[in-house]
Amino acid sequence: MAVTSKTAPVAVTATAIPAEKPPNKYRQALPQYAAVAPFFVLFAIFGAFPVLFSIWISFHSWDGIGPMTWVGLEQYRYLLSDATFWQTIGNTLIIWVLSTVPMLLLALVIANALHNATRLRTFYRIAYFIPNVTSVVAITLVFGSIFSNNFGLLNAFLQSIGVGQVEWLTSPWGIKIAIATIVTWRWVGYNAIIYLAGLQAISADVYEAAKVDGASPRQTFWRITVPMMRPVILFTAVTSTIGGLQIFTESRVLFGDTNNIGGPGDAGLTIVSYLYQSAFIKNQFGYGAAIGWALFILIVLFSIINWRLIGGTDDERLTRRAARRVERRIAAQNAKREAADVR
Repeated sequence: MAVTSKTAPVAVTATAIPAEKPPNKYRQALPQYAAVAPFFVLFAIFGAFPVLFSIWISFHSWDGIGPMTWVGLEQYRYLLSDATFWQTIGNTLIIWVLSTVPMLLLALVIANALHNATRLRTFYRIAYFIPNVTSVVAITLVFGSIFSNNFGLLNAFLQSIGVGQVEWLTSPWGIKIAIATIVTWRWVGYNAIIYLAGLQAISADVYEAAKVDGASPRQTFWRITVPMMRPVILFTAVTSTIGGLQIFTESRVLFGDTNNIGGPGDAGLTIVSYLYQSAFIKNQFGYGAAIGWALFILIVLFSIINWRLIGGTDDERLTRRAARRVERRIAAQNAKREAADVR
């Protein structure tokens, strides 16, 4: 007789597996933060801190070494009554107008010529852009010899055609014209390249439609090209305003005298030159910081004026958007026609 043995069932206990914790998103992003951290550290040290510190010292009297003395708004009150400061504003605005207006007009004409050129287009682009990458000190020294009162090339040319000698570097308007010429020669090619990029973004179908309607080249330029280039013109006007109101190197190199960096009668003394003179020559760092913040307010005001004058009204902006939509629609239709012709 077979005997079968039965074993008692063994209870199986399920061991609970601990749930995995979700990854820490901050820890995962730590390598990315570490990669960009050097930029923010350098910006905080060399960008944000100097700006905030300049605000602080504009309310103090400080020679750069000794203790600071709190003066509140006295620096700004003196600034409003400082005749030299108002003279620098006048000098800067005159130089800015004499340089910016012809510079942007010449740049637009040059860009239009380059856009329509069929030969040596790349050569001309490089040639017009070279002055912008040339050292401004070297450019100013060359133009200083050209505008020299006694031995300048410009005076030699004027005397050869019977015009009397002009005191370019001693008369108030001669100084301003010389500085404005340097600025114009340096930046006209840069703005021309920007305008050329804007011209190349305009669809050729628009010009073809203008030709069909019988528009002359002059009408096409002023009624089609310029209105459609308005955003690019606004950009160059704002950047030229920012740069024009911060002119310093040209007048500083043109008149190398440390005690008179603005030339005879301070005719070439700009706002930044006056800031440099107050802070780093006279050691009035608090007053120099106040001049810097007054310059910042002027740049903001003139940038807003340019935006309102060149940017156009809301209706004009809507018209330009509608024109761009028409361009895209025409381009899409042409692409469909080309695809149908290929089939």
